Amino acid sequence: MTVTPSSSKPLARRKLPIGVQTFREIREDDCYYVDKTGMAVDLVNAGKYYFLSRPRRFGKSLLIDTLKDLFEGQRELFTGLAAETRWDWGKKYPVIRISFGGGVVHMREALDAKISEQLDINQDTLGLTTTQPTLQGRFSELIRLAHAQTGLRVAVLVDEYDKPMLDNITESRSEAAREMRNGLRNLYSVIKDSDAHIKFAMLTGVSKFSKVSLFSGLNNLKDITLDPRYSAICGYTDADIDTVFAAELFDLDRAQIRHWYNGYNWLGTSVYNPFDALLLFDSREFRAHWFETGTPDFLVALLMQRHTFTPDLERVMALETLLSSFDIDFIPTEALLFQAGYLTIDSERRLPGMTQFTLRFPNMEVRSSLNGAMLERFSHDPARHGRLAPQLYDLLLANDFDGMKALFTAFYASIPNEWFTNNKIATYEGYYASVFYSYFAALGLDITPERSSNAGRLDMALRFNGQIYLFEFKVVELEPEGRALQQIKDRGYALPYLAAGQHIHQIGVEFSKTSRSVVGFDVETILIT
Repeated sequence: MTVTPSSSKPLARRKLPIGVQTFREIREDDCYYVDKTGMAVDLVNAGKYYFLSRPRRFGKSLLIDTLKDLFEGQRELFTGLAAETRWDWGKKYPVIRISFGGGVVHMREALDAKISEQLDINQDTLGLTTTQPTLQGRFSELIRLAHAQTGLRVAVLVDEYDKPMLDNITESRSEAAREMRNGLRNLYSVIKDSDAHIKFAMLTGVSKFSKVSLFSGLNNLKDITLDPRYSAICGYTDADIDTVFAAELFDLDRAQIRHWYNGYNWLGTSVYNPFDALLLFDSREFRAHWFETGTPDFLVALLMQRHTFTPDLERVMALETLLSSFDIDFIPTEALLFQAGYLTIDSERRLPGMTQFTLRFPNMEVRSSLNGAMLERFSHDPARHGRLAPQLYDLLLANDFDGMKALFTAFYASIPNEWFTNNKIATYEGYYASVFYSYFAALGLDITPERSSNAGRLDMALRFNGQIYLFEFKVVELEPEGRALQQIKDRGYALPYLAAGQHIHQIGVEFSKTSRSVVGFDVETILIT
């Protein structure tokens, strides 16, 4: 952990709301709170039906709970917040809140039982009794009765609307996922049919399933996932870190906090994952807090199955329509990584009739951790990756290029033969570049894959320890030996780096598809005096 000494006395610290998703608890226990209530009021004033997608542990449940207390008129909880002077506290709306966040369901019967349980909880809270025999009927009746009881239309809040489907999204459970989709589609269709009785409705989740597959009966939802005005409706901004959490910064390097955890963006202000920030302030350690709490195995397995060229993840191009075409029977890699939080928006480009996004890793935590997980899959041996990665770092510090060649030779030798035979990516240089790139990315190093210049594209550039390393990769069955280093020199890839005033190491790495190993590791250094 990098520490910046402080010359002033630390400010008074408050309780960190780690894992707390209840607005009342945060307010009554004097926890840190980043005020999102103004945005909540904006939503209510601007429309009626909303959908929001954000990655896991991003504060969606807290937002839903905040809306619940707002509609129920819990004024004492909003003292000093933006909503206090902007809300009509004389009205206390009935609220129906449904959450699929707890537990895992793998069968339609279990889903129906979960829905019934949620309806029972809301009936008890509102003091109402339904008589309809079906789940859809009970939900519809509950909305009508709540409106009739109070004379005020109902706020319907659904948290983790997609979790029953995501719990079954793997290929082996696709039929179960379809059953979950059908059950949820029946439930959500009630919301549109009950329009006359509803004041406000919001659904939140991790993924945006296509309207055709899930929302065919609820096609009036306004999707604010990519609305710049609400980019920061969940998460902490840089300004929030500097103000709300000022008391937590006394011994932490501010630039490192930003480098590790900031960068999630939905076309507006970039944000931090709250879970990361809170665990950092609690542990005082820079770690992959969010990634370590549940990156699904199926995600990494899917990337391997689709022969993902890992350097491409640094810069992914995708149309807006592709990012929202998530469905049980078709999950684009770009949509999965974006909606799950492993890629975020870097820039957008408006074209006639469409919008194109450039996606990137949000921060060092995600870049390093996802590549580390990929390496474990490459070798089928997590322990080996854990041993070799620190060795690579030490070899770089010593500029021990012979040692680097030996290390990568050992890594390729550790990959089971069946992996090669089942993966076409291993037949061309992209596979070998993926392994190389992922090793450096997993260490959190400053790398640029496929750096463009007027002479062509360099495979990988690395800035480390005050020096520059330029890598070119070749497969000897495709080009003669010795071409990797020669290409760096012939095309002048080092020229853009000369002005940096740092030693430049030109490194040609050559692989053999036949021996599946490193067969050349040639280095020439340009010494800058």
